Amino acid sequence: MLHADDSKIRSLLLKGNFGLEKESLRITQEGYLAHTDDPFEGEPHIVRDFCENQVEINTSVQTSISAAVQELRCYHEMIIRRLAQLDTPELLWPFSNPPYIRGEKDIPVAHYGGSKVTKMYYRCYLSDRYGRYKMTFSGIHFNFSFAEELLRADFELSEETDFRKYKDDLYVVLAERAAAYGWLMVAITAASPILDSSFVEKGQTDQDVFNGMGSVRCSELGYWNFFTPVFDYTNVEKYAESIQRLMDEQYIGAPSELYYPVRLKSEGQNDLQILKEKGVNHIELRMIDLNPYAEGWVDERDIRFAHLLLVWLASTPRQPFSHRDQVQAVQNYKNAAHYDLKTVKIVVPNGEVYSVATAALRVISFMKEFYADAPEDILEVLDFQEKKFTDPDQYRYAWRVRRDFGDGFVKKGLKLAKENAEKALEK
Repeated sequence: MLHADDSKIRSLLLKGNFGLEKESLRITQEGYLAHTDDPFEGEPHIVRDFCENQVEINTSVQTSISAAVQELRCYHEMIIRRLAQLDTPELLWPFSNPPYIRGEKDIPVAHYGGSKVTKMYYRCYLSDRYGRYKMTFSGIHFNFSFAEELLRADFELSEETDFRKYKDDLYVVLAERAAAYGWLMVAITAASPILDSSFVEKGQTDQDVFNGMGSVRCSELGYWNFFTPVFDYTNVEKYAESIQRLMDEQYIGAPSELYYPVRLKSEGQNDLQILKEKGVNHIELRMIDLNPYAEGWVDERDIRFAHLLLVWLASTPRQPFSHRDQVQAVQNYKNAAHYDLKTVKIVVPNGEVYSVATAALRVISFMKEFYADAPEDILEVLDFQEKKFTDPDQYRYAWRVRRDFGDGFVKKGLKLAKENAEKALEK
């Protein structure tokens, strides 16, 4: 773990590299998924995710969270503006849950040709295996790596003699810790409590469906494989081999098919051989819902909290994390996706059981103690997250969305999408 008690390490603790990915759906003015070709071909930071009408922003690697968020917001506005200026104007849907869906043909697999045709074949494979409806969920991924300066300074205080091994081991333990505590990010960013009826019953539109979840995409209905993965966190080689075994035994067809909320990634493509040969480049958190109340649909305070959580986890002692704990951790994520967090439980690695709300407040209190000497703005971020559990009616996004967009989810969402387009055109 990081030597956070050392004054030099403490001064470098929050330095790092940050990147964001955000998925959103292109839709018609009537609330259906757009059937036009991708209008952003050639834009290096704007790609497609599963389907042709799912726009994904990939920011550059930035040395501050503010810069990453600002870059995302710039691309976000550019997308909304360009869609509004098409011959047949389109909108960007502001929620993680999709609007009206007529059927699977409404969700066209992203089209790739030439040397990239394997990307299309892979999406067709996912379509056959999971169905296309699930692929319309959209969210935000947070990519983070510690600053080299911090790692070098901490390495000098460690007993390890190989910097590459020191670095990989640090990230592997962090991935293990994040798997155990990442449910907290689901709880604080959940913002998708309502589905349109067309998601659950073909041909039935314009009826709101509330199934007790605050984040449908992180719940049992969301992005999960049909099995519960168990990883080997001994070292990066064992970690990569545990994923390779899932491929060898045909549980998954590629590392990217592993729908797990925490990933360790190499530089460039998500490749296990590169991960073993070149080591870990960054850690990825994949559980953040789109927030319709924030500019660019991401609140910077949530991303800052994700960073603070990862640093805290890397600076505190490793805990036993058995195979049983790993299975429980997946259930913890699904429980944290519920709407009322006082009615569902979290089982922490030591076996103690708390309601999600109580467990969240405990973790935040530990973080407040750890960051007690930090600047005021950091403490304000922690206070903001704490209020989501002490005053959810005012601060939890899921509760606000249900109140503000219930009783006409798609129609009210369309109104917001059109307001966003008008604002973008005015700038």
